[in-house]
Amino acid sequence: MLSPSTIAFACGLAAGAVFGIAGRAGRFCTLAMLEDAFFGADYRRLKSFALAAAVALLATQALAEFGIVDLSRSIYLTASIGLGGAIIGGLMFGVGMALVGTCGFGSLVRVGGGDLRAIVVFLVLGLSALATMRGVTGMLRVLFVEPLSLRLGEGTNQALTSILCPGAGAATRAILVASIATALVVWALADGKLIRSPRLLVSGFAVGGAIAFGWFATGWLADDEFDPIRVSSLTFVAPLGDSILYVATFSGARLNFGIGSVAGVVAGSFAAAMLARGFRWEACDDARELKRHMIGALLMGVGGIMSMGCTIGQGLTAFSTLAVSAPITLLAIACGARLGLEFTMTGEWLPVVRRLFGPST
Repeated sequence: MLSPSTIAFACGLAAGAVFGIAGRAGRFCTLAMLEDAFFGADYRRLKSFALAAAVALLATQALAEFGIVDLSRSIYLTASIGLGGAIIGGLMFGVGMALVGTCGFGSLVRVGGGDLRAIVVFLVLGLSALATMRGVTGMLRVLFVEPLSLRLGEGTNQALTSILCPGAGAATRAILVASIATALVVWALADGKLIRSPRLLVSGFAVGGAIAFGWFATGWLADDEFDPIRVSSLTFVAPLGDSILYVATFSGARLNFGIGSVAGVVAGSFAAAMLARGFRWEACDDARELKRHMIGALLMGVGGIMSMGCTIGQGLTAFSTLAVSAPITLLAIACGARLGLEFTMTGEWLPVVRRLFGPST
């Protein structure tokens, strides 16, 4: 009989493969969606993301409503809102992914396509995430970020339903969830542009479904009261560090959903690249490019742990639980990405800050 950790790993592998295929063949990329929106007024990728969020929200909340998954056991529905971590960490993550050219998930997609730069990003991001969770930079998180958390009332967590309508019945919660999901779907599909982009349309449905499957896998399929595991779904910061730790300490480590998802994204991306004959080895052009990638990966690793997630972990997975931290973190990441993208185009920081945040003349 398979252990809960093995089941979770296998499910993570499957969910990650869906993400890998969506990233490689379906062009699902969170930095690209921001870049398209900021500089090209093209919102199709952003609408694909919105569609994924709606699908993940509806499916995840249905699982919770029917008692299949207890979302209160996740790391997102805490009794406090980590405003400092969401804002500071989100800004750091956004700048970092702009410097790298993609996020943690996108780096894994690139690894599957033969990008050697992405392997460096993977290692630096994973190690810096570990250091922020358990090592040296973790002291900064404890000293400067955790005190900036907003404590909630007793018996309340940061789920939007818990804050806005505490003690409300199932019907009220269902109306709130349906309203949010409907608004996202209508915005995504109303002008028909996403419908005319079948890759992005299918990717949105697939990614949203994979998020919900992650909750189902860890909350029900792998649930065992005698060998409990954390209820979780897809995110791509801490699992990169866990994967490195597992490889380094195989005999003393344990497989989990996150490690499986990391391997799955690489495998799915590799399969899609080979089928499309798009696999090719790539490397940095010079030391300057490598330095930029390493600094960006460091910012993503530290910032992603501070904010308890990335564009996927907070933007989709935490959002599917209706955690208040999700939109705050995603907005901070978007602001950081805009700042980082401006810097990559101009090569200067101060003029960019003045132009974006200074008074208009």
